[in-house]
Amino acid sequence: MVNLDEEVQSGDWAAEKHVPSIEIVSKEDNKVDVKVMVGKEIPHPNTTAHYIEWINLFFHPEGAKFPYQVGRAEFLVHGASTDGADTSTIYCEPVAWFTFKTEVSGLLYAISMCNIHGLWRGEETLEL
Repeated sequence: MVNLDEEVQSGDWAAEKHVPSIEIVSKEDNKVDVKVMVGKEIPHPNTTAHYIEWINLFFHPEGAKFPYQVGRAEFLVHGASTDGADTSTIYCEPVAWFTFKTEVSGLLYAISMCNIHGLWRGEETLEL
């Protein structure tokens, strides 16, 4: 059996370009707006060969047994040609916005997937 804790890497997003950073943009009337991105301080390459595939955001309310998946963002364009001649290309930036309502504080954590370097985790405490 695979131990998921051993498969998911973590670190400081200010020093590692793969760790998702979580920014709580606003929290009013129990509505929470969250921005999650990979490469906040050190940009991720986002090339045809090296890119972020997706980001999942979870919320684990204080006192709850399990976390809830708030949402998932997939980044599907990694060097697509706009004119068929590869002279103009489109690349996704791994940035996602999530909005949800809650009446309790808890832990937000995001997991991102790099096609070369695997799974990465970042977290932030939500205090209401």
